[in-house]
Amino acid sequence: MNDGSLEGLSEATRALVPELLAFLAQEGCDDAAFDAMARRLFAHQYEHNEPLRRFCQRRGLTPRRVQSWRDIPAVPINAFKDTTLSCEPVQACERVFMTSGTTRAEVRGCHHHPTIAVWDLSMRRNFAAHFMRGGLRLPMAILFPPDTELKNSSLARYLAQAVHTFGTTDSDWYLSTGGMDLPRLRARLHEAERSGQPLAVLGASYGFVHLLDAMAQDGERVRLPAGSRLLDTGGYKRQSRELAPEDFYTELSARLGVPRTQCINMYGMTELSSQFYDDGNAVTPAIKRGPHWIRSRVIDPMTGREMPPGEPGVLVHCDLASFNSTTTILTEDVGVAVEGGFLLLGRAQGTQARGCSLAVAEFLGAGAA
Repeated sequence: MNDGSLEGLSEATRALVPELLAFLAQEGCDDAAFDAMARRLFAHQYEHNEPLRRFCQRRGLTPRRVQSWRDIPAVPINAFKDTTLSCEPVQACERVFMTSGTTRAEVRGCHHHPTIAVWDLSMRRNFAAHFMRGGLRLPMAILFPPDTELKNSSLARYLAQAVHTFGTTDSDWYLSTGGMDLPRLRARLHEAERSGQPLAVLGASYGFVHLLDAMAQDGERVRLPAGSRLLDTGGYKRQSRELAPEDFYTELSARLGVPRTQCINMYGMTELSSQFYDDGNAVTPAIKRGPHWIRSRVIDPMTGREMPPGEPGVLVHCDLASFNSTTTILTEDVGVAVEGGFLLLGRAQGTQARGCSLAVAEFLGAGAA
């Protein structure tokens, strides 16, 4: 199946996808329009996604009873590791993204995409607004393996889309599954410094740490030209030493000569089809924002109660680009709702983590009922 094809999919999905693509292509939406699309997608998933339907039935929720996106039950992300959440048969899906397996190495969660066109449009529109910021193309240095090596990685697809749509022809990858090509990467940084051509460096946080450690060992610094920017995707995956966000962005700015306002973090996950961004990390934590087709709330996972602004809880995201699995997921990330978005504080611990585990048990119990 070619990218974007609907061949071989159900009539319901073939009818839904063009409608959803048009919704994503809009310049924005109000609460009523978001709720209408959220209910439309929930009805589709309730009818065609059996594990989700059983979960909702156990809670006494049907499409008729859902009036707002806030009413849609949040599926815990670990459910993606224990069951198949897909409206379409998995063999009909164009792309399957898999989690890294860092929390449960023996089991990897799967997110099935019948057509990758929705995921790609979500990525491109969001990236253009929050990272390119009106610019058309930039040379890009990628600190992550290419998607030819990691076909089931949503991050590899994300970075490939960034280069294909927004990168210049001299963009390149400097990390593969075999390791990082530090000499060539460092030469590229110095070339940008000499030429005055802005450079975008993008990758997982651990890739930046490997670069920072090599530069620190040699006492090396560069000053990338004005207009350069950095994008890290968080996560160390036990691939490098871990740095607190404040130390990470301070060191990035000092070694690469890029203002912290141009050090942008992308927050995403395999179980979503969209990403969140901040406006730079002059102050940490920075406010994360998403596009018009995603909404978030902060809850107490033990009770499901929504936390008031300023009080920490576990993040729930309703992502309308996730049309085939479930729009609404309960993460294991702690955040605080603030005006304009949320602050990401870290992973759930203690009572919050226990609440997330109970949510997984409830979901799996519904499947066994």
